Amino acid sequence: MPPTAVRFYFDYVSPNAYLAWTQLPLLVERFGVDIVPVPVLFAGLLEAHGRVAPAEVPVHIRWMWKNVLRKAAILSVAMNRPASHPFNPLLALRVSSLPLPAPERLGLIDALFQAVWVRGLEISDPRVVEDVADEIGLPGAALVARAQEAGSKARLRKQTDDAIARNVFGVPSMEVGDELFWGYDDFPYLALYLDGDDPLDPDTWKKWSDPLVPSAVRPRRKGLA
Repeated sequence: MPPTAVRFYFDYVSPNAYLAWTQLPLLVERFGVDIVPVPVLFAGLLEAHGRVAPAEVPVHIRWMWKNVLRKAAILSVAMNRPASHPFNPLLALRVSSLPLPAPERLGLIDALFQAVWVRGLEISDPRVVEDVADEIGLPGAALVARAQEAGSKARLRKQTDDAIARNVFGVPSMEVGDELFWGYDDFPYLALYLDGDDPLDPDTWKKWSDPLVPSAVRPRRKGLA
């Protein structure tokens, strides 16, 4: 049976998550799959897996900005400097996790992505989140109030913990069944998989799936984790 749904794990802090979000409608049109957006806290994934964010490595973040701008140009996707980076995405993620009707929730997620990566707004500011929701016809103040309740905070924590348990280690990640694709750059492989044409040979993967035994361990420089 062909796949019917793609779980899309995201955090607004990721420019590649924004680029991936703009391309999801093409997957829906081509393969008829449902997109299940799952807001997660990127910082929580990093901590769980002992990783650092690109923004914490100056040479990495400088390269990444050029990389995402090149991709945005090829895709003809609008992209502007965010108000700040990194920023606190918790409120926006909690608002996006509220149990809204699917069209409203998708519209809100899209508007918040646009707010960060096109309009350069600071979505860590509750007033900005309220205004963004109001602009698309949703009750911004009420949504922000609900997002600050204990249940909403717990919901985002659970989504992040569940993602970690499912071996999600970064954003954006796209999950189809037990298969995980990471980053906008994995979209070609995701499309092949959805088309039933995965180039990964199962027998070859069996030979690689067990952890390799290291013969050396990278030394750690003093003062670095």
